Amino acid sequence: MFLYGPIVPAVQRSFDDLGVPLRDVTFCIVDLETTGGSPDADAITEIGAVKVRGGECEGTFQTLVRPGMAIPPAITMLTGITDAMVAPAPRIDSVLPSFLEFSRGTVLVAHNARFDVGFLNAALARANRPRLTNAVVDTCALARRLVRDEVPNCKLSTLADRFRLDHRPSHRALDDALATADLLHLLLERAGTLGVLGLDDLLALPKLDAHPQAAKLRLTQHLPRTPGVYLFLGPRDEVLYVGKATNLRQRVRSYFSGDERRKVGPLLREMVAFRHVPCASTLEAAVLEVRLIHRHQPRYNRQAKLWQKYAYVRLTLDERFPRLTVVKAPRAGGLHVGPLPSAAAARLVIDAVHTTVPLRRCSARIGRHPHATAACAPAQLGVASCPCSGAIDEAAYARLVDVVTLGFTGSADLLLDPLHARMQALAVAGRFEEAADMRDRAAALSAAFRKQRRIDALRTAASLRLVLPGGVEAQFHQGVLSRQPTDDEADQLALTLPSLDDMAADEAIDPRAPLPRHLVDELSAVAAWLDAEASRVRVAHCDGTLALPIGRLPSFTATAGRAGRRAG
Repeated sequence: MFLYGPIVPAVQRSFDDLGVPLRDVTFCIVDLETTGGSPDADAITEIGAVKVRGGECEGTFQTLVRPGMAIPPAITMLTGITDAMVAPAPRIDSVLPSFLEFSRGTVLVAHNARFDVGFLNAALARANRPRLTNAVVDTCALARRLVRDEVPNCKLSTLADRFRLDHRPSHRALDDALATADLLHLLLERAGTLGVLGLDDLLALPKLDAHPQAAKLRLTQHLPRTPGVYLFLGPRDEVLYVGKATNLRQRVRSYFSGDERRKVGPLLREMVAFRHVPCASTLEAAVLEVRLIHRHQPRYNRQAKLWQKYAYVRLTLDERFPRLTVVKAPRAGGLHVGPLPSAAAARLVIDAVHTTVPLRRCSARIGRHPHATAACAPAQLGVASCPCSGAIDEAAYARLVDVVTLGFTGSADLLLDPLHARMQALAVAGRFEEAADMRDRAAALSAAFRKQRRIDALRTAASLRLVLPGGVEAQFHQGVLSRQPTDDEADQLALTLPSLDDMAADEAIDPRAPLPRHLVDELSAVAAWLDAEASRVRVAHCDGTLALPIGRLPSFTATAGRAGRRAG
């Protein structure tokens, strides 16, 4: 027979938003008595549960259960439950529907929850029912996190005695569930001092490291559960680190939850405050993160700080016999690929092109009438043309330049296909180190072209307006995001951080010119976001063209010791 206390009807709640305030969460505290410690070999003899919300009891559930096996004498001595007591009790198959209804829409709580939830899931499996999907809170794990220094151990009986809980455990299911409910309320009060105000905070709390910086968790109390950008500030209000988040509160608090990155410990020790800017979308957060890192150059950020090292490959079309060079900034009179991550990456791209097209490699100034001089070393090796010596005329050399120009401006196969053929031939000949070198050159060139295509697709869209998930609009000009802040954000943006509109105002650039290197990280972030969310975005307006060229560029990988190629 089931014994119920008074029950207050509860509305079914979804916990998709785990940021629900703890005062609005309905907890179902459960305790089981069993014939032993193995969910597979032993069975439940008693279930006790109490449902609480906002500190008030909404109902209780208690029943003995016929286990279908003898209760060991040691268990009877511990719990007082005998075979005679459970003989008239219902089987677990009959009890489960009532318990599931009682706990529906609640957060399950138990002391050493792995034991109780494990037995319940095993019983559900034997009854051909799905496993529990409730969020679970373990008061034993919470106690270890919050009060371990105050007690010799975290047994329920020890905690009940030490903190003089109203109910004391007796190894009977309902008594122990009531004692666990008292303990939960005590632990929630302690957790509040660490800024634990929502369900997501509570579920993450047992995972938080017990390091000295845990006290700084209270600094996160004001953080919202919205997309945005966060800044770690040092003692002189300097920006130490900038990051973006889908959920600001959850992301910042995660730094206290066992993040083993080497820089996190020193960062938390040095940090004295947080600053944050809520954003209308994760796209806006990604863009603002890049802009703030560029502006503040935080010591603990590595990504998006390297843009000053970016370089371009330039085809010197302003010379009679053009050649490829590495430059830090675009120059008039040339054709550029980039920006690329570094001068070394740019040189690798040049090596790839030289492998396919024998442009000259010397930097000598060639007059209108080249002199018949000795050929340069690359020309003698047959890997480069040598107009200095008069070995190639201007018309023949122009045809080589045309191949590179077409390869740079859309016909990438003109440069990539010969590299692939050379790579395959070397691999077939067993010259695997040379094939791997050829693969690296081809991969660098293909990656440069892919990145260029993604960025050019945004720039050629001109004025673009997108409707993002949730109905949020995003406006771009040549890929640069601009958004008017809301009234609520205006003051904070004006006082602490640059506005997206203000930062975008200076970015009117010629779409035919190479992309300035300080914008490559931002447009790459936009392109990556659109790649991931394309199916959820609607184009509301576009002055130009928003499309990638037909045909995907290959990426080159090593397979089974040979050079391979696959579409990327």
